[in-house]
Amino acid sequence: MAKTLKRAAAFTALARALGSGTRGGPSLGQRLGALPRMMRATAKGEYDGGMRLALMAAATAYVVSPIDAVPEMFLWVFGLIDDAVAVTWLAGTILSETERFLEWERTGPTLGVK
Repeated sequence: MAKTLKRAAAFTALARALGSGTRGGPSLGQRLGALPRMMRATAKGEYDGGMRLALMAAATAYVVSPIDAVPEMFLWVFGLIDDAVAVTWLAGTILSETERFLEWERTGPTLGVK
């Protein structure tokens, strides 16, 4: 479970997750509601999502930071493309990781993370 998501896997997870609410999977609201619980469980050491949460925070900081405005000023289209890739990766990773977390909650958290 310590594998990191690759970019292609994140895009695939995004596509699957967006459609899963209509097929009986967790809805977008359930996934977003799971984020605070996932952060708490990770902070307590109960859930192994620490590195993924750190990568999600870094991607969020990159997209909203003023430093990211520099590529948009000089390389207009390419500057927006890097944002689109970062946001798509972030959305796919959030959806994938919240699905994994909800499954972890459903099957019963174990004491001690491997």
